[in-house]
Amino acid sequence: MKNLSDQPCLIARSLALVGDAWSMLILRDAHAGLTRFDDFRKSLGIAPTMLTGRLSSLTEDGLLEKRRYSDRPPRDEYVLTEAGRDFLPVLFAIGAWGRKHRAGGKVTRFFDAETGTEIDPVTIDRATGAPVGTRPIRIAAP
Repeated sequence: MKNLSDQPCLIARSLALVGDAWSMLILRDAHAGLTRFDDFRKSLGIAPTMLTGRLSSLTEDGLLEKRRYSDRPPRDEYVLTEAGRDFLPVLFAIGAWGRKHRAGGKVTRFFDAETGTEIDPVTIDRATGAPVGTRPIRIAAP
């Protein structure tokens, strides 16, 4: 995926960083408050080597920041950066698509912690106010 990082398309460039399921699920869990390797591993059921690689990539690419929380033994935690925090609406947009096209059976639901209401994201074009996906698009190459 790294070869996409030079593409003029910002979707391609972004997918070069977070285009695999594990990276997105790590970011989901980080937004839920997980910061430690063992907590990510337990939540995701991911192999330690795979998790190490994904955490390293997300750190190198600026979505997570590695912070030392113990010197003896040396232990680090992973916290969201501004770029990582800004990814939450993307995760919710993917979830909204899944609710419409992949729901069925028991599904995880997400609630606003302050109001208790279920989150139902809508992606709106700032200039027109129209929901994205309701109007034709045109792609302009650089």
